[in-house]
Amino acid sequence: MDKIHINEMSFYGYHGLFPEENKLGQRFIVDVTLYLNLQKAGTSDDMNDSVNYGDVYELTKEIVEGKAKKLIEAVGEKVAQALLNRFSILEAVKVKVTKPGAPIPGYYKDVAIDIFREKKDE
Repeated sequence: MDKIHINEMSFYGYHGLFPEENKLGQRFIVDVTLYLNLQKAGTSDDMNDSVNYGDVYELTKEIVEGKAKKLIEAVGEKVAQALLNRFSILEAVKVKVTKPGAPIPGYYKDVAIDIFREKKDE
């Protein structure tokens, strides 16, 4: 299956369990992999046969910078479902949400979740 990757989109959001996170906010990094057949787009060279990367970015931004969630799992789920609903050409999506500043003690680079969702047969 073909894929489109949009990597390391950076947004500022207010997601987290703790009041400080909801008040101060922090940076979130989102990677999206779109699973679809790109053969038609590859031969037609027509954007209507693919997915506009800018539209994916804006939809992801709207969610990550929108209403606060307690868990990054909920943020990832909302992004995945929104992408599948918005772009009928998609067969599946993978969304990675990274929280570099998770408030846990210790030394670590970041905390991240991966969500993979396939379009349900209608």
